[in-house]
Amino acid sequence: MPDPVQGFAGNPLDRLSQLREDAQALARLAADPAARAVVFVQSMPILRMEGEDLSARHPLAQARGLGAATTEVLLGRDDKGPVFALLLPDDAAQAQEPAGSGALDLRKWLLPKDPGLQIHDLRTLAVKKRLGRPELAVLAQAKSVLHYHATHGFCARCGVATIVAAAGWRRDCPACGARHFPRTDPVAIMLVVDGENCLLGRARHFPEKMYSCLAGFVESGEALEEAVRREVMEEAGVLIGEVTYAASQPWPFPASLMFGFRAQALSREIRLGDDELEDCRWFSRAEARAMVEEQHAEGFFAPPKISIARQLLEQWLAEEVPSVVQTRAQKSA
Repeated sequence: MPDPVQGFAGNPLDRLSQLREDAQALARLAADPAARAVVFVQSMPILRMEGEDLSARHPLAQARGLGAATTEVLLGRDDKGPVFALLLPDDAAQAQEPAGSGALDLRKWLLPKDPGLQIHDLRTLAVKKRLGRPELAVLAQAKSVLHYHATHGFCARCGVATIVAAAGWRRDCPACGARHFPRTDPVAIMLVVDGENCLLGRARHFPEKMYSCLAGFVESGEALEEAVRREVMEEAGVLIGEVTYAASQPWPFPASLMFGFRAQALSREIRLGDDELEDCRWFSRAEARAMVEEQHAEGFFAPPKISIARQLLEQWLAEEVPSVVQTRAQKSA
């Protein structure tokens, strides 16, 4: 399979993991005049205009001047210098309108410390292509690790408040000595196929008329292929045979890693089972292509291009139809 092209993959940073315990090296990186930072507030990046384009990277000194960060993490280094991530307190930003009901958060936000800066939801930035792929990947890294710090401030063993260590890639308990690391939640996502048909479903929170690949979290002691078969059976009641890995994708909502698969159906009857799906149905290759092109007769459409679900679907659509290949072979015989 080709390298992933979907949103949030393609991080250009050298993560400098070998320097995370080196206090002197970390001090030099922070003192580098080329050091920059991405800054988050309420899980959203703070952006500035750079000419006519948006940029998520601020000079480190300016980033620190936006307020007292609750967490600072070394993300790594690119060809211009070190890159850090800062998390501001929730009250550093103010929503200018109530939250809507759509899949994207389109609210306007105000940062009183610097009203000229912009705050946008990361999913919206990706869907609307407001930032390039490398920048989105860096923001995905930052969002996930900062979310960990915002939600895991206490030791799971003894309950004492932990302290940030290893340049933001660990939390240590000063009481019992336990070490806690940022979590990444594995998710299996699969395009189920049967000949010239694919199985797509829609969850209740999806945008109206959008259908996508089935997906679910991998459980403890479970192989990825086993998770594929279990999730499809639980959600749709369809039996799965061969499972083939396709690609992976970081998904920072809040901190998942999506493992994409092609799954071969052994049965056709759909039996909605665990109440996760509002609907699930088989679509022909022609219907699926119409959904990707947003020309489906009933208005159904596919997930956005940033998602691995869209990549799995487009990979399948790009393959030659077996009957067409057979017809060409017969003509050439």
